[in-house]
Amino acid sequence: MDKRSQAVFLLLAAAVLWSTGGALIKGVHLPALAVAGFRSAIALPVLLIFFGGRAVNLSAAQLAGGVSYAATVILFVCATKLTTAGNAILLQYTAPVYVALLSGWLLKEKTRWFDWTAIAAVLFGMLLFFFDKLSAGGLAGNILAVISGFAFASLVLLLRMQKDASPAGSIIVGNLLTALVCLPWMAASPPGGTDWLGLALLGLLQLGLSYVFYAWAIKRVTAMEGILIPALEPVLNPLWVFCFVGERIGPWALFGGSVVMLSIFFRAVMHYRGTGAPPAEG
Repeated sequence: MDKRSQAVFLLLAAAVLWSTGGALIKGVHLPALAVAGFRSAIALPVLLIFFGGRAVNLSAAQLAGGVSYAATVILFVCATKLTTAGNAILLQYTAPVYVALLSGWLLKEKTRWFDWTAIAAVLFGMLLFFFDKLSAGGLAGNILAVISGFAFASLVLLLRMQKDASPAGSIIVGNLLTALVCLPWMAASPPGGTDWLGLALLGLLQLGLSYVFYAWAIKRVTAMEGILIPALEPVLNPLWVFCFVGERIGPWALFGGSVVMLSIFFRAVMHYRGTGAPPAEG
């Protein structure tokens, strides 16, 4: 298996791990900022074991990436607590629009017609997926989720800008920043027994191992691939929520999930036919 194929596989694995976030966050009965802080504090040793402290060089791009990462994870946890998991993940995945608009300017990566087609299909599919769940009731959560999407897009671009260095440093810095920012809420809300289990799964697997996969893979794919391939996450996220929390999935959700998966498959086929720019190799 070549490096690009490995990168695609690891991006998909990261998406599966990320997709457990909605159910796990809702299952931990702590304030949102306490959940975000404990999750990052638990994830930090995992990242240090895999990447080591040498990955941190405190460059401007790395620090900016760390801030974007911290904003992404904090805002997403807050959004998931305030609105439905479906709304939170849908609105976060407006990120491809921001990546498409900025990657050509910042990274000189050409966005092809089938990239735009896939973006439109992904966004349309996710809209269908959660059509019956969008409401004004969780307005604050919806707004936070949109901002989280912009932060996620910024993270993707800033990690790609570090492809000749170590993008893992931004993830380590971001988790440290998250834990420090959320420390007052962590101190005020000590977890109980079952909460510790949920936090351990969130920190070790859903956040820690997933970003180990993501940091390695992002150096070997384009920014658009880095945001589109993990779009499996919003398909699986509500499935786990349904299984463990009881949130039901309607026919529109099934239809939307099919559109998302077909759009990802479409772009992969177009790439392998040689009509797209070759992916960056690490």
